[in-house]
Amino acid sequence: MSSQLSRDGADGRNEAEEVDETDERNAERDVDGADGESDAADLAAQIDLLRAENRRLREEYTQAKRTQYRRTALGLALVGALATGAAVIFPSARTVLLVLGGTGLFSAVLTYYLTPERFIAADVGERVYGALADTQAAMTAELGLQDARIYVPTEGDPAAQLFVPQYGDHELPDTAELDSVFVVSEEERRRGVSFIPTGSALFAEFDRTRTGGLGETPTELADQLADALVEGFELADRAAADVDPEDGRATFRVDGSAYGPEARFDHPVVSFLAVGLAVGLSTPVAAEVHGSDAADFLVTYRWDFDESDEGVPSDEEVA
Repeated sequence: MSSQLSRDGADGRNEAEEVDETDERNAERDVDGADGESDAADLAAQIDLLRAENRRLREEYTQAKRTQYRRTALGLALVGALATGAAVIFPSARTVLLVLGGTGLFSAVLTYYLTPERFIAADVGERVYGALADTQAAMTAELGLQDARIYVPTEGDPAAQLFVPQYGDHELPDTAELDSVFVVSEEERRRGVSFIPTGSALFAEFDRTRTGGLGETPTELADQLADALVEGFELADRAAADVDPEDGRATFRVDGSAYGPEARFDHPVVSFLAVGLAVGLSTPVAAEVHGSDAADFLVTYRWDFDESDEGVPSDEEVA
């Protein structure tokens, strides 16, 4: 009898212990589940806060840029008003002062009403360009094309095409053949690929908004393009040109590039200058990019070269 009671007691304790352990495990799972849900909720809340902060920062940046433009417009209007008022006080300089006043007031109106509504950060544009550059560089590498980058002027839209030849001993294809991405000419030495340059749209905007004609000499044209690069498009902090018309060469030193110091395939700065030179000089232009300790990069353009020469400048950006 006592033995039977002992076994019953032991079995009862074992069952009780098993029940307690099961309850503890269930409780731990409940706690872990609650902690997991709490962590997920906290993470979601933090993401929402970050998104809201990013929106706030973008709105503040946009507002700051708008304010900057409006202050510029106000300053121009003030200068115009002062010059116009001074024309009444100083009759001897009335003509000059009236011209200055009219220019200031007109510039103020343009600046005020042409203030951009949206500002895109430079690093966003760099990322977009980087994806395009990597794709085009990979395409030319897989096709086994040359490193030469030749910008050929056209008579339509776009104003120029970027031709990458298949052979070192190459010839430039006809303009009509450049309309196709893959240039498969009957003449084997004319084969390669043709891209719309990233600088073609920039040059179209430059051509639309410029005052006066394009420079009649390579030096004048290079100075115009460098000035537009810095002052017009703000794609670089500084750009200086060294032109040798006799040798058919122009070298630009570019510093503070908005798209970074690494000049990859058809870099917007390199492309804009190349398209501008090709269209302005009405001749194909080959580009070669060099590294530099004194600037982001140096880029040399040649328009007086032998097409079949394997030494045609190449873009080291994809080397």
